Amino acid sequence: MPDEVLIVGGGLIGSSIAWRLARKGAQVTIADAGNLGGEASPAGAGMLSPRAEFDKPSVWLDLGIESMRLYPSFVEELRTETGIDTDFRMFAPEEGIVDPAALLRALRCACESRMVRIVREHVTTVHPRKYGAVVIAAGAWSDKIRVTGHVLPAVIPIKGHLIGFQLEPGALGPVRRRGDTYVLQRSNGFLVAGSNEQDIGFDRTVDAAICEDIHRRAAQLFPPLKHATPVKRWIGFRPRSATGEPHIGRVAGTNVWLAYGHYRNGILLTPVTAKRIAAEIL
Repeated sequence: MPDEVLIVGGGLIGSSIAWRLARKGAQVTIADAGNLGGEASPAGAGMLSPRAEFDKPSVWLDLGIESMRLYPSFVEELRTETGIDTDFRMFAPEEGIVDPAALLRALRCACESRMVRIVREHVTTVHPRKYGAVVIAAGAWSDKIRVTGHVLPAVIPIKGHLIGFQLEPGALGPVRRRGDTYVLQRSNGFLVAGSNEQDIGFDRTVDAAICEDIHRRAAQLFPPLKHATPVKRWIGFRPRSATGEPHIGRVAGTNVWLAYGHYRNGILLTPVTAKRIAAEIL
């Protein structure tokens, strides 16, 4: 068992790794710049569909399929520990949805019950020698962290817009998707429509024209949206690695682990990333 593990970033990825480590008795600290997981994690729609997302063999497809197989037991363990329903539902084999905000709440509750120390701190520099292990899981901000003796792989923030509608529960049914447009509905009736992509840095502006375009495209998939009014519009930053593949694993010969660069698939790949990183550290 290593000495204290520092995890930089408290989103779904960082929190799930912390939870897995703490379950095995590790002493874990999460350092997060704002409210725990206040960036990409709760901003995502929560669509879980590896074969729809990746139509050719790739590391992404392999990870996605493995993670989907882990999802039912992952959320059930969380529900047993915390009593929080994450609204995880399967519409078909390897096809489902989850509420990322509820998943993040459950993970925070589970971490706190396992005595994970959560520090609200904007970490700019990490000295790995001070810890048994260090995990960099800060999403699109990961490469901004200076780790003594290391140069971290680059990551690019890809801005994406989403819009939400409040409809009657059960109005939609399974996820509908065409190209980059999709609609999904949570059990409470909240329907999410997305999305778009912009490589324009950390611009937090919500663009009304882009939201209108998403609304138009979503209404083509689900006509009742044509005359519905969005109740929410928001953006998130997807962490796309410069290599085109996620960074999940140990920096060779060091006590530093990387868990970022998941791009559009951080929610989908949460269980498999937590499993692999925690297993390597332990």
